[in-house]
Amino acid sequence: PGSKLREVFDKINNLLSGKPVQTEGQTVSVTQHPQGLEFVCYKLAEKFVKHGEGEVSFHHDSAFPIAVVLSGIWELHPRVGDIFLAHLHKKCPYSVPFYPARKEGTSMEEYQRMLGYEVHDSKVEEQDHFLKRMSGMIRLYAAIIQLRWPYGNKQGAHPHSLSYGWRWLAQMLNLEPLADVTAMLLLDFLEVCGNALMKQYGIQFWKTMFFIQKSYIPRIEAVTSSGQMGCLSRLKNFVQKCLQAEEIPLPKGILTPSFWRT
Repeated sequence: PGSKLREVFDKINNLLSGKPVQTEGQTVSVTQHPQGLEFVCYKLAEKFVKHGEGEVSFHHDSAFPIAVVLSGIWELHPRVGDIFLAHLHKKCPYSVPFYPARKEGTSMEEYQRMLGYEVHDSKVEEQDHFLKRMSGMIRLYAAIIQLRWPYGNKQGAHPHSLSYGWRWLAQMLNLEPLADVTAMLLLDFLEVCGNALMKQYGIQFWKTMFFIQKSYIPRIEAVTSSGQMGCLSRLKNFVQKCLQAEEIPLPKGILTPSFWRT
């Protein structure tokens, strides 16, 4: 409920503001150590990314409560936002968006790490697990750029607004598609913030959707084998439905005003 989320937000905000905070039976404050604040910013940013690759990848709806807290914290403590982006880009280069190329002299293992795969004892994680984690992180990112903490002062601009999402989409469509990854991330992104982009960019947005249908989906098809069609056909259906209805549905799990009254 909304009240629980406010508690979480206040606790994080108080900690970053140097106030003493009760946690696990003890009182902590960032002022207790000269590097205290920097350490807490780092750990907090890392934890938000972990929520993306863990919780959000399994429960898509959880992107919104996590994102709205981060958005509010980012507004008041920009350092957390900067470090969050650094962690996110390292864990999920597609959030830049960027597909790292393999340089000469780079081992296969090292290259797979650069692509975002987890490699333990030379064993690379399963493709399904990898895709799920990337999906969670992109969904969290797509939720952050459209959400404001409702109790902020609303005077300033959003710390990392929808314009970054518009840029992400444009850059994504300028990259040569990869099998599996590209179709999934485009679908995740459009499902989560397509409605917000449609409202903000209107006709420009619809031109982009038309471009995806006519030009970009065929390019994804060209690099996709018959066994990898699942995600691509879901993207195709989604884009087609939206263009026919001239409407992008609101994402499932978006926080409504009534949520904050709970």
